[in-house]
Amino acid sequence: MAVKKDLSINYLGVKCENPFFLSSSPVGGNYDMVAKSFEMGWGGVFFKTIGIFVADECSPRFDNTNKEGLPWLGFKNMEQISDKPTEQNFEYIYRLKRDYPDKVIVSTIMGSNDEEWSQLAKMSEQAGADLIEGNFSCPQMTSHAMGSDVGSDPKLVERYTRAVAKATKIPFIAKMTPNITTIEPPARAAAKGGAKGVSAINTVKSITNIDLDNFTALPVVNGKSSISGYSGAAVRPIGLRFVANLCQDAELREKGIEISGIGGIETWRDALEFLLLGARNVQVTTAIMQYGYRIVEDMASGLSHWMDERGYDSLEDFIGLALPGIIPAEELDRSFKVLPAFDYKTCVGCGRCYVSCYDGAHQAIDWDEKKRRPILNDACVGCHLCLNVCPVQGCITPGEIEWKHRPKKTRPITQLQYD
Repeated sequence: MAVKKDLSINYLGVKCENPFFLSSSPVGGNYDMVAKSFEMGWGGVFFKTIGIFVADECSPRFDNTNKEGLPWLGFKNMEQISDKPTEQNFEYIYRLKRDYPDKVIVSTIMGSNDEEWSQLAKMSEQAGADLIEGNFSCPQMTSHAMGSDVGSDPKLVERYTRAVAKATKIPFIAKMTPNITTIEPPARAAAKGGAKGVSAINTVKSITNIDLDNFTALPVVNGKSSISGYSGAAVRPIGLRFVANLCQDAELREKGIEISGIGGIETWRDALEFLLLGARNVQVTTAIMQYGYRIVEDMASGLSHWMDERGYDSLEDFIGLALPGIIPAEELDRSFKVLPAFDYKTCVGCGRCYVSCYDGAHQAIDWDEKKRRPILNDACVGCHLCLNVCPVQGCITPGEIEWKHRPKKTRPITQLQYD
């Protein structure tokens, strides 16, 4: 049965019909593409990054990683900013806002000095953009005065953010690089310079595969290659980590900085995880490159069903609910262990749990050769490696809770905490 929920949300003072946006990338690089996505149901677009210069791209420029027959576990691209003239891109933005006034248009820009940032910001405003995003994070620019080299320098982030903030009153969003140890310093610098929002993450610098004939990385461009951005499902845990860092930062919270989440989002659940960490919208590229714009229908439907099941009427009801449960490692309760439980009715006797525990953990599983079944022994520390490697869903589950030492004040521990 179809379920429709109100998925609208206010983002930096702009009403969005839903939290699903195209990210600044090839999937939103001209009028026709973005118009089609709007017709399919996307709430907005972070238009492909516009600069003063026209990018000269290499060919080929894509590669992917896979595992056990699964394609596109991760995706590498060596593409830079838009390869179209500056004026043409702003014409696209003008037409899109004219033809789709209820959709949110974010003009993503990148300059190499104060003047370029200021000029691009003014042109964004003249074109009718609702918001402006500053790309401080592209990892494969041919100039060190642009992209992630700027984004890892808080002083430059603050400087260029201030140049935009002085040139226009449109809210500015700083797009952060993950190619850095901690993401908070450049984000704080952006807030100090006048940014109202932060988006994270852009792609992760990578080498995906090595060509064994040409002895270089893939993709091969005339016998050579380069380190460049990695995206797709493989980087979602990294994106979630950085979004949590940003949303938990006291200085950013005090200034009311709003977060846009990016990184490996393919399904409604992926999107929901970013929202639960505090993001107010999500941006998607790699999944669209695989499956097309239509995935937004599944995202909207899945999120609506989840909200209906949980009794939520709006996104505001649950944004950020996961944050309080994420604490520093030193604060974790280490007074107990949760032993695994084996369902022998569903066990197929493959032995993966036994092999993994013996070779990669604590030798806590004995193997019954005759019955072909695992038997837990007293060496178990409750690490749950066995649960994670088991190919049969629900065969190994969290079981008995065993105290290592009882704290002075105990609280009830429910099975639900470990599902």
